[in-house]
Amino acid sequence: MDRSEGSANAGQPGPAERSHRSSVSSVGARAADLLVYLADDSAVPLAVESLASLTAHELHRAVREVLQLPDIALEAFALWLVSPLLEVQLKPRHQPYKLGRQWPELLLRFTDAPDDEVAMDEPSLQFRRNVFFSKRRELQVQDPEVLRLLYEEAKANVLGARYPCDPEDCEALGALVCRLQLGPYQPGQPEAGALREKLDSFLPAHLCRRSHGLFAALRGRGAKAVPGEQGLLAAYRQVKDVADGGPEAPLSTHHRAYLLKCHELPFYGCAFFHGEVDKPAQGFLQRGGRRPVSVGISLDGVHVIDSREKHVLLGLGFQELSWDHTSPEEEEAALWLEFDGDSEGTPVNKLLKIYSKQAELMSSLIEYCIDLNQASEPAAPMGDGSDPAPQRPRLRRQGSVVSNRVQHLATIDYVEDGEQLKRVKPKRTTSFFSRQFSLGQGSYSVVQPAEGTEQG
Repeated sequence: MDRSEGSANAGQPGPAERSHRSSVSSVGARAADLLVYLADDSAVPLAVESLASLTAHELHRAVREVLQLPDIALEAFALWLVSPLLEVQLKPRHQPYKLGRQWPELLLRFTDAPDDEVAMDEPSLQFRRNVFFSKRRELQVQDPEVLRLLYEEAKANVLGARYPCDPEDCEALGALVCRLQLGPYQPGQPEAGALREKLDSFLPAHLCRRSHGLFAALRGRGAKAVPGEQGLLAAYRQVKDVADGGPEAPLSTHHRAYLLKCHELPFYGCAFFHGEVDKPAQGFLQRGGRRPVSVGISLDGVHVIDSREKHVLLGLGFQELSWDHTSPEEEEAALWLEFDGDSEGTPVNKLLKIYSKQAELMSSLIEYCIDLNQASEPAAPMGDGSDPAPQRPRLRRQGSVVSNRVQHLATIDYVEDGEQLKRVKPKRTTSFFSRQFSLGQGSYSVVQPAEGTEQG
């Protein structure tokens, strides 16, 4: 595997949990029946010859032909091998059958799964969003079926909490799902109770939990709305059919509205990886232990998300970081992120260590995303008549789940000349890591030493 293969993910909720099944019903030199799964969990059956030698590009074309998708689908989607233990985006030249045969070796290399789980794990072939498909290009999509497939994948990521959202945004997104599944809102229908039966189709599970215990029993079943239910109903009332057709507007209008709302999430379109970070020490001589995280990487940057609490711990654009990784041969595999911060009001360079056997994949994907950004999206000259992509605002609510929580991370605040990690005052004038985004203005800059600073 090399740097542009996409994502590897272990232990995260998402498509892997819904589609853990084999894609090949018979194998060999003769014809084989192949199933390629879509984001809505349906499957495209293909009868193929010489499966062992078929490339991802050839299978991608076959899926597009069956679904009658336009040319932009070649950019928008990629083939992935997915299981509950690992997710890998395939390059066009890869041969899915051969990679599937090598799956146990990939699991041993990139996951900590025990041997019995490795022996039982089998990937499925999925047709999913290409991690290198920019939001700028997605805004140009007009085809209804492409929009629907992108919507289905985004919805699954929201409902599965792979994309953490604030309650207000969950309700706004859930309202669009209500509109798509139930039609235009009609006064009095549905009542809140009618939504309750299928609430997990509209909202993430943590917003669908009912109260339990003695007091809930005394109130009587159904006497009180589930958290999020009333907000969902209120948001559903506000969904407007603004297209020319009014209530008969094409569903793609709402698919696009859902995607535009998801564009506000800074981790939309990320490939996700599994890892752990150190917790801050809880007290004197107490070790903090480790916190499971998912690391999302896209063309927009890197996001570290708390897997249990479902909120962002750290989000960085490529201009804001330097990075490197250590391999298992050197020490425990880890991805290192370096970024600007402060310690008791003093500007410092912070180092975050993310323990993960997928550190090599993450490092390579960061490098490839930076290269792709520099090569494929140069700034358009003014006055050329092209329409600039609208800038989607990031969410800025106080306490938002997408806001940084650096205080929840155990970081190393200072380094000395990149030779060893210590708690010393800033002394260096270059980054500890050589890997960094360095093109143009706004590139990452390291902390400059103060006059007369001494080592502590």
